[in-house]
Amino acid sequence: MLSAGSAAVLARDERPAASERISIGVIGLGSRGFNLIDDFLRRPECQIVAVCDVDRYHHRDQSWGKGKAFGCDPAEQYVSHAYASRKSGVAHSGLQVYSDYRELIVRKDIDAVVVATPDHWHAACTFAALQAGKDVYCEKPVTHLFAEGQAIVAEVSRRNAVFQTGSQQRSDRLFQKVVELARNGVLGDVTSVEVGLPPGYETAMGSTEIVVPRAGLDYDFWCGPAEVLPLIQARHHRWWRGHRAYGGGVLMDWIGHHNDIAHWAIGAERSGPIKVEAVDWVFPATHVYNTPQQYTIRCEYDGGITSTISSHNPQGLKVIGSEGWVYARRGRIEASDERWLANDFQPGPFRVSLSGGHVANFLDNVRSRGECIASAEIGHRSITPGHLGYVSHALGKPLQWDPVSETVRDDIDADALLKNIKYRAPWQVPTSTKSA
Repeated sequence: MLSAGSAAVLARDERPAASERISIGVIGLGSRGFNLIDDFLRRPECQIVAVCDVDRYHHRDQSWGKGKAFGCDPAEQYVSHAYASRKSGVAHSGLQVYSDYRELIVRKDIDAVVVATPDHWHAACTFAALQAGKDVYCEKPVTHLFAEGQAIVAEVSRRNAVFQTGSQQRSDRLFQKVVELARNGVLGDVTSVEVGLPPGYETAMGSTEIVVPRAGLDYDFWCGPAEVLPLIQARHHRWWRGHRAYGGGVLMDWIGHHNDIAHWAIGAERSGPIKVEAVDWVFPATHVYNTPQQYTIRCEYDGGITSTISSHNPQGLKVIGSEGWVYARRGRIEASDERWLANDFQPGPFRVSLSGGHVANFLDNVRSRGECIASAEIGHRSITPGHLGYVSHALGKPLQWDPVSETVRDDIDADALLKNIKYRAPWQVPTSTKSA
């Protein structure tokens, strides 16, 4: 049921006429999908007209019947009640519910698609939406596999589509302040960056009993292009990212946040490192997961800047220069000189201008056809060191990276491993070519 706070927000009848609203379809109705539903419900210039998931009803990682409910049925009720609160209590009847994302995407009346699925579905859903002429808001990481990201970036460019990566920290004023301090030279010459991410799963995060898929869950479709592993609670809702079949661990879950800001701060958001090395990776003592529990990735960038992306660093990011440093995490910012953090401090001409938040930025650009603050290329580049880290760990050596051609220098085997994609039949690997 709609919370009192949300109802108050949605009670405003400020929306334009239906013919002028941006029609939204949401794919993936878990916890993050519901968060995004809330964000889009708050925007008067759009309307959610369709939702999709392969699971009718679930409680994420909670015991059955405990906590908030997710899936198609709760989403249908939630969205319908939200819109009804604007209309004298009359239920909204225009929402359509799907179990196959392809049926949602082909609807000609849908302008934009929100992809909030597990990572292994990001590329397939996004690519299909782009090919159908839709704009896309896709959660981070943009894609599960490196070459999927290249295909998405190329397809967005080819179609002049509007794409927003769900790395919402880009729209957070504290992180924007870090970028402005670094890019304006307030810190002096930037020498290093420390990116701190949470550790991975140390033990099984739930029951490891193999179960038969319950009624209402199409588990084969949930696995989709990935391999079908035995269904267990510890590797399904919420915890799926612990296995490389479906995600990249906590490393790839968080790298698109803090490393995205790190790249922005050093001006590498459209390029990347020139050397990457995985060191000190520790894996959990359980067969359930195969992603690292502790990890460090060392990177070098043009100009001599170095970075560490590590579960051992304080969570957030610290940018260090010859004249001082600045550190930020969600809800907190510190600097070697507190005067830099004052609201009236003027760091210099490089400024980040954004109003209304991350979803608002996406919707504004759907109308204006401009580039979003977290474009497909920026989102792809922000997670590239994580992809390279996995290859470096697998091969046990550092990688020399060419960020212009996006190839591993002088190492055919490493480059092939990085760009390998193998989908389970009948799913097709997305392919595209960059526009001239």
